[in-house]
Amino acid sequence: MSQNAKVWTALVTVYVIWGSTYLGIAYAGETIPPLFAVSTRFIAAGTLMAVVVKARGGSLRMPRRALAACVVVGCLLPGANAILFFAERNVPTGLASLIIASVPLWLVVLRLAGHERLPWQALAGVGVGFAGVAVLAQPSGGAKWWGIALCVCSAVMWATGSFLSSRLTMPDDPFAATSFEMLAGGLIMFPFSLLTVHHLSPSAASIAGWIYLVFFGSIVGYTAYVWLLANAPLGLVATYAYVNPVVAITLGVLFRGEHLTWHLLIGAAIVVVAVAAVVRQEPTTMPELERESAVGHG
Repeated sequence: MSQNAKVWTALVTVYVIWGSTYLGIAYAGETIPPLFAVSTRFIAAGTLMAVVVKARGGSLRMPRRALAACVVVGCLLPGANAILFFAERNVPTGLASLIIASVPLWLVVLRLAGHERLPWQALAGVGVGFAGVAVLAQPSGGAKWWGIALCVCSAVMWATGSFLSSRLTMPDDPFAATSFEMLAGGLIMFPFSLLTVHHLSPSAASIAGWIYLVFFGSIVGYTAYVWLLANAPLGLVATYAYVNPVVAITLGVLFRGEHLTWHLLIGAAIVVVAVAAVVRQEPTTMPELERESAVGHG
């Protein structure tokens, strides 16, 4: 297989897998208590990622400062995912994916708060993008207003965790960092999740969704993404940020019976175009999105 073919195979893998994790969340959260599903998911995924680290000849040892940073980021990113599990019980998967797609916009806001100078095109993109989010924030298609609010909170938490991960002292190996972030988030949430488990009787669809999130969202998707970062132009890799919602919307229509409305399509077009503009103007934001993608979708 040629190098170009490998790049596109990995890129399509990231498109499909990370775009489909919203569907996996919807199915997993149907009959598994959200907090329990998220905590066990990240404990399992973090353990598997640690196995990947050792298989690659890496080390799981790290300075205390780096470990502390993993714990902080691990609380934010898996925590954001937990909120999304609750949100998707009252928000269609396509709508949820579009609101989460605003993470690059929130990252720009955080960078501005940190007194960074950014191109005016990026700032314009943020303004347009938030206008699109405002359009999407109008409850419709069975979405509840508080479910939409939870999606926005989830996006802000993801952006905050991603922002901090680029500024704290993190482990050099991104696989090791992701492993500890997942384990930290999962282990912190697990004791609280037990309080929500009164009668656990998951359906086959929920179990399949949980397994898909652990194995494909974490191991396969993230491995393909890290390979792309080392072997493909950053601008090309960045396209996942605005292709994933398109995949999520399509799968929601096909498998969840979700409906495409003019309201959703207009909001989607605004957000996707704005995120594309921001990502193209600010390619340096992609390393921040790396951890957001790995832990958030994985």
